[in-house]
This record gives sequence, structure tokens and C-alpha cells, in this order.
Amino acid sequence: MPNALILLTSTILLGACATGDMATKDAEQSAGGQTAMAMLFAADGSPRGHVQAADTGDAIRLTITGEGLPAGSHGVHVHMTGNCTPPDFASAGGHWNPAGRAHGRNNPQGMHMGDLPNLLIGVDGQGSLEITIAGASVTGGSNPLLDADGAAMVIHAGPDDLMTDPSGNSGGRIACGVFAAG
Repeated sequence: MPNALILLTSTILLGACATGDMATKDAEQSAGGQTAMAMLFAADGSPRGHVQAADTGDAIRLTITGEGLPAGSHGVHVHMTGNCTPPDFASAGGHWNPAGRAHGRNNPQGMHMGDLPNLLIGVDGQGSLEITIAGASVTGGSNPLLDADGAAMVIHAGPDDLMTDPSGNSGGRIACGVFAAG
């Protein structure tokens, strides 16, 4: 009899978790509806994390998770082209910049829509960052992430100085992922 009780309790708890997940997804759908995901890879094809993008009504919420990366601070940017050809990922183009501004969150003439805070990676090779990009959407509107040529997320070798145009002196591109609609 105790095993049946454990099984019944587990089933109820799993059902509650699934209902909570569906409620969260339903809330995101009603807030704007669109989502996108990018799996991040190093030039050798090894996984380096993932990024989730979700419409929040008048913005995109990005959740970036890095793994297997060198410890320290790394520039991360949304790039304007959905292409990640190794070894240097130059195919991703420049930063997503629909307003034609200068680079840098601290630049009085900036910033690109794709300029993000630095991603801090711990000694275990992992780190995460959550940020909202105002005035953007995953699809549609005046500043869609997924336009005709898509978009990519790039992680750089070093920290972004948040000022220097065009890329914040953040060094080479060490991981890249193409956004796909979710």
C-alpha cells in the first residue's frame, strides 16, 4: 500500500508541475506569443550553451546560459545575421542594430539593440544572464529579431568595454548560435 501512495503522490506532483509549465507558457503566449531558441556551439562543434528569447509584449526577454567556456567576463551580443560558419563566425555579421546607433551600453551615442551586458563565467565553465531588450519582438513589428536573414547570438573571448565602437574590444568570437522560432 505505501508504494501505491508514493506513486499517486508522484503522479499528482508531476501533473502540478506540468500544469505550472503550461500556465507559464500560456502567460508568455498572451504577452506576445513568440519565442525563439539558439543552441550555442564552439568552432569545433562542441556545445557551449543556449539562449531563449521570448516576447513580453513590448520587449524581448533573453535568457543566456553558457557552459564549457573559459572563466571570466565575456562580451555577448545579438548579431544581425542568422549564420554561424566556423571557425570565426564572421558570417553572423555585425551587432543587431536596426536604429543605426554606435556601440556600447555606456556610449552616449549608443547603443546597438544587440548590445548586452557581459556574461560572467565561473571557474566551473558555467554562467547565465537574463536581460530584456526594449522595443523589440521575436517576429513582426518594427524591430523583429527574426527578420528575413535571421539573427545569431555570439559569445566573445574577452569582456566588452561597453563603449568602443563597433564591438567593445571584446575579442574573437568563441561561440555562436542561430535563433530559430520556438
